[in-house]
Amino acid sequence: MSLAHAIQGFLSYGPMTGYDLKKRFDESVRNFWPATQSQIYRTLKDMAAAGLVSVEVVPQSDLPDRKVYQLTEAGLADLRAWLSAPESGPGGRSAWLIQVFFAHHLSDAELLALLEQHEARMAAALAHLSGEVQGHVNSEWAQEGTDRMRLLWQLTLDNGTTHLAAELAWTRDAIERLRKSPK
Repeated sequence: MSLAHAIQGFLSYGPMTGYDLKKRFDESVRNFWPATQSQIYRTLKDMAAAGLVSVEVVPQSDLPDRKVYQLTEAGLADLRAWLSAPESGPGGRSAWLIQVFFAHHLSDAELLALLEQHEARMAAALAHLSGEVQGHVNSEWAQEGTDRMRLLWQLTLDNGTTHLAAELAWTRDAIERLRKSPK
């Protein structure tokens, strides 16, 4: 998947500015597909050059002109083709697991600190998804789209919380096992 496909998905809801897109990313899919403002604007520029989006410049008196992007027919066709293609399969890169794999170079105290930091990050991320993001799905986004769309949004959120809960449980187990391991 590329960032362009995620942008196409959001633009299929309607025209948006780059700022609007960043807000939608942060409120909905950041847990599995984060994007920075600069990445979004760079990708929008490339998409416009490829004819996947059109851009309307809206003049503003006291602020810079707004650029409103809209998905073109070619962009929608590209999105539909990507949506119907089989995924590439499991197995992605994990810098975190590479750190753990080679952590024998750390002292016990350093390794436990590394794991405890990871535990705190996972707990915070899980709390964020279960709280703020679930709140967006329940309230702000509840009025948008169709029942089917809201179900799919909830399913992706459930996937995120399930994965984070599993990662948190694994991390806690790893901490406990390391504390009990022979020195």
